[in-house]
Amino acid sequence: MKIFLYIAIFILGAIIGSFLNVCIYRIPLSESISYPPSHCTNCNVKLKWYDLIPMFSYLLLRGKCKYCKEKISLKYLMIEFLTAAVFVLTYINYGLSLHFIKYNILWCFLIIISIIDVEFQDVYVKTTIPGIVIGVILAIIENFVYSTPFWNYIIGGVIAGGVIALIVYITGGMGKGDIEIAALCGIFIGWKYSIMMIFLSFVIGAIIGLILIISKKRGRKDYIAFGPFLALSTLFTALYGADILNLYVKLIT
Repeated sequence: MKIFLYIAIFILGAIIGSFLNVCIYRIPLSESISYPPSHCTNCNVKLKWYDLIPMFSYLLLRGKCKYCKEKISLKYLMIEFLTAAVFVLTYINYGLSLHFIKYNILWCFLIIISIIDVEFQDVYVKTTIPGIVIGVILAIIENFVYSTPFWNYIIGGVIAGGVIALIVYITGGMGKGDIEIAALCGIFIGWKYSIMMIFLSFVIGAIIGLILIISKKRGRKDYIAFGPFLALSTLFTALYGADILNLYVKLIT
């Protein structure tokens, strides 16, 4: 019975991932995410519902538009699969709970923000501020449901955003949008995990940055988007933070 629930959650994630693709494409163009309906960006033909089945349509059409045969970026398939996968991972860790809903909302915002950051080196207020507002609302709800102190999440946002703000204004080595992303993540995961998240983001960033430099895909002075590192570290922290802390305690004792 549980396997059907996994499949249902995976399908839900893939469907939402398809919507995230629309957001990622349209937000940088300042277009509405609801109108016009989905269409081929090359021939502008309005797509039918069966052209938009997450992952399946891409595979069935072999990555090409059904009408003009223009190649469709593999990115769309990967984002749908990524969203589906993190939905399942969140369910495995939290079950069907408020945390399941809360973190999956966060993943949606972070996927949109990260992909846009990588492609356009920009962070849009319309993707961070709504997330922060929703995070505050969920913190209030969680206070009533689980009696988790509301201030835990507010301080988390202040700490995470504050640390990145100090780095931005002292060194100038990061973008101001990273402050918003860090604050968003902190409000969702709370102050204790925010500290871990910031630390992990720099570790992950250093490792990936080094790999990119060694592979000559980036130079030492080239810009590397930091948003994805914040997003990835938040994912690890939210799903495996307790295990990471326990491992750390065992290593130092």
